[in-house]
Amino acid sequence: MTEFQDNARTAEVAMRAVFEPTPLQRNDHLSERYGAEILLKREDLSPVRSYKLRGAFNAMRKALAARPETTQFVCASAGNHAQGVAFMCRHFGVKGVIFMPVTTPQQKIGKTEKFGGDAVSIRLTGDYFDDTLHAAQAYCAEVGGHFLSPFDDEDVIAGQASVAVEIEAQLGGMPDHLILPVGGGGLSAGVRSYMGDAVNLTLVEPAGGACLAAALAAGKPVRLRHVENFADGAAVAQIGARTFARLADLDPAQARVIDEDRLCTTMLEMLNIEGIVLEPAGALAVDALKDMGDAIRGKTVVCVTSGGNFDFERLPEVKERAQRYSGVKKYFILRMPQRPGALRDFLDILGPEDDIARFEYLKKSARNFGSVLIGIETTRPENFVHIQRKLDDAGFDYRDITRDEVLAEFLI
Repeated sequence: MTEFQDNARTAEVAMRAVFEPTPLQRNDHLSERYGAEILLKREDLSPVRSYKLRGAFNAMRKALAARPETTQFVCASAGNHAQGVAFMCRHFGVKGVIFMPVTTPQQKIGKTEKFGGDAVSIRLTGDYFDDTLHAAQAYCAEVGGHFLSPFDDEDVIAGQASVAVEIEAQLGGMPDHLILPVGGGGLSAGVRSYMGDAVNLTLVEPAGGACLAAALAAGKPVRLRHVENFADGAAVAQIGARTFARLADLDPAQARVIDEDRLCTTMLEMLNIEGIVLEPAGALAVDALKDMGDAIRGKTVVCVTSGGNFDFERLPEVKERAQRYSGVKKYFILRMPQRPGALRDFLDILGPEDDIARFEYLKKSARNFGSVLIGIETTRPENFVHIQRKLDDAGFDYRDITRDEVLAEFLI
């Protein structure tokens, strides 16, 4: 056993004083679909609905063992890390100061306050996370507190590796294939360091925050110019230096990038069919099964569902993105003739499975024409082939803006 494996096992044993192992559950629906033994490691069922309390626990445990006089911990987070730190501050009976961006949704602030109780105070600082992070680090240095990194810390990495320790114990050995998400790299670095080459590993990240893929291409951590925060639990601008050191020799084929719109189809599927609530980052590993093909057929595959902190106010957005990805919802800018009966002519084009989800006059572009934003929902993607053919035959001038990121941002 390596020193790291020993540290991970020690951390896992110590955690049992705080919370039980998360379940490892066979999923019949996914197993049947992919012809494999698909098991879900349900980190979404931890006390804070994510794996983040593992790293927070181990880092705080080690810090207090080294310096029992430590009374204040500081972190910067807008999500799961904040909740894990808050939970553990209350457990250890120490004070925590959690810096969050001003733009953090009230739901996340409220959950952090609930987990931490009187043990934590929250400071809303900065419009962007980098500003929040700098403020937290400056405050920590000023008061002599202990800063808790969300991922780039050896004790955090060992704590996250307890996921692998539990999988091995629950399965009675190692799986054939393990799929898990990547953000800053704490979970993936810890699990890979524990399991070594005994398991075929696939690491998954969102297209809007593919910092591992960028680092593997450059041979070092690099900062992404733009990050899309939809999958906020894994949307990180730059992978950690310590975590990447444990992942640098990874075969690039083992790192997969997932389209966020496709991810939404998996979130809805797991909710509607299985009754499992996953946040976007928590659904990454399950979504990646779609790309595995024959590589997993007949194998034992574990997907880590890393978090379930989903705000249901976002459900309409998830449904919208899933529909657009599936091809059953499209948006058009239509040049509508300004004459009696023109709207009726357009409505006659629609079939019994088609529905207008949005209709909005944008402007009158000429005396005889006006621009209209139209959203259409249907039941099958091929219905749009018929709709667009009928529009062409009727002489309507239109533009499909469903995938036009600039126009869609302003109009949809």
